[in-house]
Amino acid sequence: MIASTGSSIEVGRRLAQVRERAGLKQAELAKSVTWSPAVLSRVESGERPVAADELDALLSAIGTPDAEHLRVALGREWRELPRPSLDHPDQDALWECELLIRELSARRDHPEVRNAFARRLSALETEIREVSSLLAKREYQVAFVGSIGIGKSTAICRMTGLEIPDPDGGPAAPVLEAGAGGITICEVHLRSGPSHGLLIEPRSEDEIRNDVLDFAEYLKAGAESESEAGDRSEGEQQGISKEIERAVRNMAGLRVRREKTPDGKTLRRDEARELAGSVGNVRELVVQILARMELHRRDRRDVWYDPASGRSPLVWLKETFEQINNGRHPEFTLPRRIEVIVPQPLLGLEDMAVRLVDTKGIDRTAARADLESLLDDPHTIAVLCSPFNSAPSAEAQLLLQRARDAGVRALKTRAALIVLPRTNEAMAVKDETGSRVDTVEEGYELKGEQVAMALQPLRLSDLAVEFFNAYQDAPERLRTFLIERLSASRDELRRQLGAITGNAHSILANQEREQAHAVIRQAASLLRTWVQRHGAPERLTAHVHDALMEQLTQAYASTIRATIRREGEWPNLSYTHHLGYGARRVAALSLGSSVEKFGSLCEIMGADPSYFEAKDLLEQAGRVLETSYEELLRKLQLLGQTAFGAELRSDIAFWVECGSEWGRGPGYKGRVASRNALWFGAEERRTLEEELWSLITKEWHGALERVTALFEVDVDAEAQ
Repeated sequence: MIASTGSSIEVGRRLAQVRERAGLKQAELAKSVTWSPAVLSRVESGERPVAADELDALLSAIGTPDAEHLRVALGREWRELPRPSLDHPDQDALWECELLIRELSARRDHPEVRNAFARRLSALETEIREVSSLLAKREYQVAFVGSIGIGKSTAICRMTGLEIPDPDGGPAAPVLEAGAGGITICEVHLRSGPSHGLLIEPRSEDEIRNDVLDFAEYLKAGAESESEAGDRSEGEQQGISKEIERAVRNMAGLRVRREKTPDGKTLRRDEARELAGSVGNVRELVVQILARMELHRRDRRDVWYDPASGRSPLVWLKETFEQINNGRHPEFTLPRRIEVIVPQPLLGLEDMAVRLVDTKGIDRTAARADLESLLDDPHTIAVLCSPFNSAPSAEAQLLLQRARDAGVRALKTRAALIVLPRTNEAMAVKDETGSRVDTVEEGYELKGEQVAMALQPLRLSDLAVEFFNAYQDAPERLRTFLIERLSASRDELRRQLGAITGNAHSILANQEREQAHAVIRQAASLLRTWVQRHGAPERLTAHVHDALMEQLTQAYASTIRATIRREGEWPNLSYTHHLGYGARRVAALSLGSSVEKFGSLCEIMGADPSYFEAKDLLEQAGRVLETSYEELLRKLQLLGQTAFGAELRSDIAFWVECGSEWGRGPGYKGRVASRNALWFGAEERRTLEEELWSLITKEWHGALERVTALFEVDVDAEAQ
């Protein structure tokens, strides 16, 4: 007999999966338990609850290992961990964690257990809870990152089959609008759902108002003076991107019209400039544009395919996406994010919920908050896209380098590189003798070797790399590669959890040895000596604002201006992001090598036969310090964002002074950088940096104390 757990819908759905895998039809299973097919259908749909004895009979009738596993899963009572779904592929491993936590807790609370050993048991319980929660979560995202116009959207649509065939036999058109770059207005998410549809997360009114203000100032300024234009790169003539400008123009009905004159020439009429010329000032122009946009009418957030439209689902999806993306849909406002829903698994995976993310293309500034956060997310595969000839691209290398500098771990499982060759590029590769390759695959192989060499300074020469020509290679090539990367991420979590649970089983099985063995005490003494020698963080000359100052020299002048207008917060250049990154980088530079040395020491001692009995302690000590170090980095990042961010927000005069530098001739970026240098060099900010170093020292001492607590000798043990 089994105790049914879970909702009727979940139990019914899992029962249907088990039946289908057994090759049984509903009628066959219903007949074997003397039910009608209609009753079984209602049970599998969740409409009819099923009693425990009924479920037991159904599973016995199916009689497969899957059925027996479901029987066992239904009988489990979860007390320490959240109950995973019945179809979770790692349910057995998670149940092992549940039982281990119970045993660790019981042993720890036993009156005869020494304090130091109890602390080791508590640390193991914490580790098991943290890693098991990561394994229990099955929602992943695969984020495509790369420069504008590189072909991310085309590759995504080719891989997922979101394409519309060309009736004339030409290349299929991707559902996501693609072009030469600067096409997609915002981040786009693709995920599975009940039907074809689109959802948006809107930009706030303040964000839209600031975008319109940027556009209005550009229009009122008219032709830029040569002195100010020299401070900006061609093609970047205003703070907002051309995608936002395009959408604002369409929403406001301010188009650029081209008309033929009687003499055959083309006359270009810009209705936005005409409107700017008819009003007195920027503020009035902003009001006029916002009034034309009719934001109060644009309150729709989702739209779904209707077969009555007379169009195929993908044609409808493509047309509707382009309307929303370009501001041509009368019911939708400017989106911050667009979600594209399709009624099929995107990668063909059943045991994971995977969404694909088409990030906003990189335009000069790769060090963006939305991109760098992807590399530090255990449930994200950051796919760095690169053109073939320059692979790995400078943007990809910069993101990886900054992640390394900030102490981000597990880059080999969280990141991957996809090279997107164009026609004939692979065949143009030459080998060491100067001879051209004979096949595309040979070209890919030689380029892959060059990529590995380029990534060697980052210690990422074995980073996963794939090549995908969206017009020539089979979609399965890219799909298989991404499935492998997701599987590798899951396998790494399983490996981590297996190491911890194995460690826990060993310690519990050898409790007396772990508490009193002389070899363990000797190993603990060596580790304690290391801790004493490395108790003080290395004080560096690096500053929290170094990364921000570097970005100020690299960003477009108009990007800096847009950021200044928004008091330091704009997607392409965020002060708080770079200050948080800077604080984390300082901590990583100061402590990263010490953490690596400690891990190496534990690994070397653990491999020494004379320390065999201390292997469990050594492994646990290494993990505890690494986990504490990662927690330290997150705290420092948060301090950089909040402490310096609060100071910046309160200093209105600083933003006014920086804003006044615009329009004063060449050298705008230099003048703003100088004001920033003065601001960060002031006594108040030096005090903040001292607080940062105090926190680094405090958190490092706390991390080392968590390690030494594992092998601290109890007073009563010393007396024996």
